Amino acid sequence: MVGIPAVSHILPSLEIIRELVARGHRVTYANDPAVSDLIAATGAELVPCTSTLPVADNNWPDDPIAAMGLFLDNAVQSLPQLRVAYDHDPADLYLYDIGAYAARALAETQGRPVMQLSPTFVAWKGYDQDVAAQLWQLPGADAYRARFAGWLTDCGASTSDVDAFAGRPAQALALIPRAMQPHADQVDTAAVTFVGPCHGPRGDEDGWTRPADAENVLLISLGSAYTRQPEFYRQCLAAYGDLPGWHVVLQIGKYTDARELGAIPPNVEVHSWVPQRAILEKADAFVTHAGMGGCCEGLLAGVPMIAVPQAAEQFVNADRLVELGVARRIDTPDATAEALRAALGELVTDAEVTHRSARLRADARAEGGTARAADLIEHLVRS
Repeated sequence: MVGIPAVSHILPSLEIIRELVARGHRVTYANDPAVSDLIAATGAELVPCTSTLPVADNNWPDDPIAAMGLFLDNAVQSLPQLRVAYDHDPADLYLYDIGAYAARALAETQGRPVMQLSPTFVAWKGYDQDVAAQLWQLPGADAYRARFAGWLTDCGASTSDVDAFAGRPAQALALIPRAMQPHADQVDTAAVTFVGPCHGPRGDEDGWTRPADAENVLLISLGSAYTRQPEFYRQCLAAYGDLPGWHVVLQIGKYTDARELGAIPPNVEVHSWVPQRAILEKADAFVTHAGMGGCCEGLLAGVPMIAVPQAAEQFVNADRLVELGVARRIDTPDATAEALRAALGELVTDAEVTHRSARLRADARAEGGTARAADLIEHLVRS
């Protein structure tokens, strides 16, 4: 497995790695030493591969071409590190995250099978016209594509087309519910298999105890990256603090100091990090930034959601949740205490939302998850 050190890209496939190790496979995981603890817990062997991505300080550029350039830069400097580790000991199969371009380049130069593990939605047959065409018109896009194509030629990859290399893997597992995929009926099912969220049994360290007197539980989390939102958290406290019958768990991330929030109502617990999936299994509603991980876990738990997107694909995800009939979208400037409280009341009293949430929960669990993903990986190795 070759990945990048962003938590949102590591967690979705971590249980697959653990399962492959448990089945007796020798698994190495090339990633930055900063995430060695996450990898070590699976039983896989860490192959140190330093990353230049600005994950630690979350200092991503707003310009999408510039952000894409950072991933290309990371691939260029990662490939020599991977060659040192794997040229003398090639893998029988390379798994890779969508942002780890160097893994596919390595596999193609070695003539080895390769499979992408996608933590988000994949390209569909009309993607080039619907999305990519607009992206390639942005300033700097031509230079980026030329540099990417030059790197593919220089490193000896067998796929020379940038769009195909970056966006259309030969084989991929989509680690999301099919319901979250835009234009799912246009996805190439010969190359992509939806296995849904891949989780494993939780240990005691991941548990959370629902207060005995809580009639309802609300989880509020903006994920791990875009969490510097003290005013939003204050609005949440005004909306849900002392709300009769509700216990609130508020995750504020590592970029916000709890002292910025003012007085904390007695029905609210505030943390920098929480065991999100464990709480969602016992929750009645979820305020989320609509990152794909949060969307998947919310659907898997069958809880209605208030989507407050912050960046990137989260706006698309939020709209998809609304289309599925299990969420309300509120953009950050509109996320007043009044709007947040009204949205919660609408969601939890709507019988159709409850019905749709239950149906989508059953659909997501039926996609197979971790065990099916491991089965498909083993099949590719054998074939």
